[in-house]
Amino acid sequence: MSSSCSVYYSSPIGLLRISATGTCISEVHFCKSIDEQREEDPDNPPEVLMQCREELIAYFQGRRKAFDVPVQQEGTAFQQLVWGELLNIPYGKTISYLTLSKRLGDPKSIRAAASTNGKNKIAIIVPCHRVIGSNNDLVGYGGGIWRKKALLELEAKYTYGVQTLF
Repeated sequence: MSSSCSVYYSSPIGLLRISATGTCISEVHFCKSIDEQREEDPDNPPEVLMQCREELIAYFQGRRKAFDVPVQQEGTAFQQLVWGELLNIPYGKTISYLTLSKRLGDPKSIRAAASTNGKNKIAIIVPCHRVIGSNNDLVGYGGGIWRKKALLELEAKYTYGVQTLF
């Protein structure tokens, strides 16, 4: 497998580390603390990293609702299935963990689907933030509930003109 390379983007909801392996994005990670020291961007970053950063900038500006950048993360067949299903959740929409497990073909897989959702390494692009609790609660987001809320409100604003949902 090709070596990994990263660039950073200071998004409206915090510093993001964007990593690529080969020609695919392998991670969009929220840097949560000063312990995650920011390295300088490489002199000649791969084109896929620059494309991803530009697409994320457009997303936060409300000019992009879907991503074209190729993504790939390692995982089991079930994990790949879950992450693939997340890509089918439309911009500005949410589904419950139960709905996600039903879409996977097994309502009893709700815990496994939720666990896999939490293992997603490609935040925002693979939109795990669009999965919410069955009672519409904002639950379970690795970047922090406040970021999940901010992402959903951003999407609602550009979809419906709504400022706050939750």
